[in-house]
Amino acid sequence: MQTFHTINGLRQALAAERAQGKRIGLVPTMGNLHEAHLELVRTALSSCDIVVTSIFVNALQFGLNEDWDRYPRTIEVDTHKLEDAGCHYLFHPSDSEMYPNGLDTQSRVICPTMTDMLCGASRPGHFEGVTTVVTKLFNIVQPDEAVFGLKDYQQLAVIRRMAEDLCMPVKITAAAIHREPDGLAMSSRNGYITAAERPVVNVLYNTLQEIANRINEGNQDFSALEGEGKKRIQAAGFRVDYLAICNSRTLEPAAIDDREITVLGALYTSAARLIDNVSLTLENRG
Repeated sequence: MQTFHTINGLRQALAAERAQGKRIGLVPTMGNLHEAHLELVRTALSSCDIVVTSIFVNALQFGLNEDWDRYPRTIEVDTHKLEDAGCHYLFHPSDSEMYPNGLDTQSRVICPTMTDMLCGASRPGHFEGVTTVVTKLFNIVQPDEAVFGLKDYQQLAVIRRMAEDLCMPVKITAAAIHREPDGLAMSSRNGYITAAERPVVNVLYNTLQEIANRINEGNQDFSALEGEGKKRIQAAGFRVDYLAICNSRTLEPAAIDDREITVLGALYTSAARLIDNVSLTLENRG
């Protein structure tokens, strides 16, 4: 695996690969890699000849009082993990390489839909930072395919819409959520969970799964299901950020005739904010 810290260096290497007709895949990350990230790399390897993984802790998507300063930076360990997974190129730029004119005057990419709800309501400006850095990465790497995890469902939906709106020639692939044995979705922020919280924090996934099961059984009282779910999470000792039953494509509140539904939730532990989701496809009962 080769590591590049500059845009020009990476572009030159990829131009040579592209000239040979190689299909290029991109896995954007912020580092502190775990098994779920490596699964994204493997997914990309299954359909691409060359895989580029980026590691960049993007300050533009962190809001005030968020954890940019203390976000784990484990580049040496990450590098070894990527090598073992079969990644071909690591792109690890500095802040000044990605934002040479500074953050204050950086041109932004704004998706006007799906970004002010759910995680967007709790993290103003977050998705503007995501769409901007992903657009930059797409322009730098020019991948044929980019792989994102389903855990960040809203992020995936926003990126898909952005790519569609801007006619980006990139296939957006979703990789399944990688879970711990008890169902907890793997996340870099799981390291912030305390020993006392760990045995019960999977209440988020269990609650979303229970709601999905009840919808599948015919319960269409979405408001009541959301309310019951929030109470269950609160009873476990956590503060609910949101719990919502949504149309899978638009993320608008689900209607009773929607067939593609995603149940999304976020909670706060003492030191972390965790997100998860469960999707289901309903048979046409008409």
